[in-house]
Amino acid sequence: MKTLDNVKHPLGSEWSFWLFTNQKKNWADNLVKLATFDTVEDYWCLYHHMKVPSELNLGQEYLVFKKGIQPQWEDPANQSGGRWLIILDGEKAAHVDAIWLDTVLVLIGETFEHVDDVCGVVCNIRAKHRIAVWMRNCKAKAVCEVGKKLREHIPIKMQYYRHNQTKALFTI
Repeated sequence: MKTLDNVKHPLGSEWSFWLFTNQKKNWADNLVKLATFDTVEDYWCLYHHMKVPSELNLGQEYLVFKKGIQPQWEDPANQSGGRWLIILDGEKAAHVDAIWLDTVLVLIGETFEHVDDVCGVVCNIRAKHRIAVWMRNCKAKAVCEVGKKLREHIPIKMQYYRHNQTKALFTI
């Protein structure tokens, strides 16, 4: 009799987990690819064996991006896009680990229409922690649909910005 014990649950995309070390002068030299995963079980294995974001040093970052997309604005997949930005200060900062987990699960679960427009997610550990969901473009339909899906799971104000711009295009 066959058992299902060894069956893994595939994700819709393959993802890479990165760490920004903040130890070198050249920004790109700080990026370290930690692992790549494409199943639910492989993600949870990584999650349970890594530090949570609040255990990182100030200035470090976790990044989870679709395989083949570099977590840099200069990557062709990111050049025309922007990001949903969640700023966690004060009391909300204490919940950075839970918000990070929820955000990653929403993205890798790909339970929304515009999954191809999502590139990845970054968690910046700063005085005010930030979580940013990076998108391929700034098309209103895709951006708003992803923003609404995020908001269903993360009930915190978030704003959408083009990369390298300070004026929000959307707020939810």
